[in-house]
Amino acid sequence: MATAARGTGIREPVQRVEVDVTFLRMAAPPESPAPDLPPGAVVQRVATCSVPFYRYLYDTVGRDYLWWLRRTVPDTEIAMLLARPEISIHVLVQGGEPAGFYELDRRGGEYGINLAYFGLMPHAIGRGAGRALLRHAIDAAWAEAPRVLTVNTCTADHPRALPNYVEAGFRITRTVRELWPVPLRLGLPIPERLRAG
Repeated sequence: MATAARGTGIREPVQRVEVDVTFLRMAAPPESPAPDLPPGAVVQRVATCSVPFYRYLYDTVGRDYLWWLRRTVPDTEIAMLLARPEISIHVLVQGGEPAGFYELDRRGGEYGINLAYFGLMPHAIGRGAGRALLRHAIDAAWAEAPRVLTVNTCTADHPRALPNYVEAGFRITRTVRELWPVPLRLGLPIPERLRAG
C-alpha cells in the first residue's frame, strides 16, 4: 500500500496498479454488415444524462475492470463533462433495463472521435450483445465522418476487449505501461496480477 496526493493536497492510501494500455485506431468504416442487436434490444442516445445515471452506468459496467478514474471526479466536473456537446452517452436497453453503454468523445475536433468508454453490464456479458453494441458505436461514430476513430483498452479490462476491438477493424498503434494509484476508499476489486510492489 502507498499514498498519493489528491487535488486537495490530502494524501490517501492507494494500491499501485501496473497495466499495459493498448491504443487502437480505425481509419475507415467497416464494410461488413453489422450484426443484429439481441431481440428486443435497442440503443438509445441519452439526450441529457444526469450525473447519478452516468455514475450508475460507469460504476456498474466498470467495477470488475478497475474503472476508477471518474469515480474520483467530483459531481460538478462530471456534470460539466456531460453538458459538453462533444460528449454523448448511448445506452443499450434490453428488457426495459440498461444492459451496457458507450461514450463518444469528439473533443479531438476535426481530427477524430474517441470511443472513450464501452462495456456491458455484468448480467449482459456472454449473451451476444457485445459485438453488436460495439458495431453500433463504430457506425454511430462513422456516421459523423471523422478522419479517424480511436479507442484504448488495458490489461485490467475484460480479456476479450482487445481481441474484440481488433476483430471489429481497429488496428493497434502502440502499447504503453502505466502505473495507476487506485484509491483504496473506492473499494474496487484489484486482481493480484495487476498489483505493483
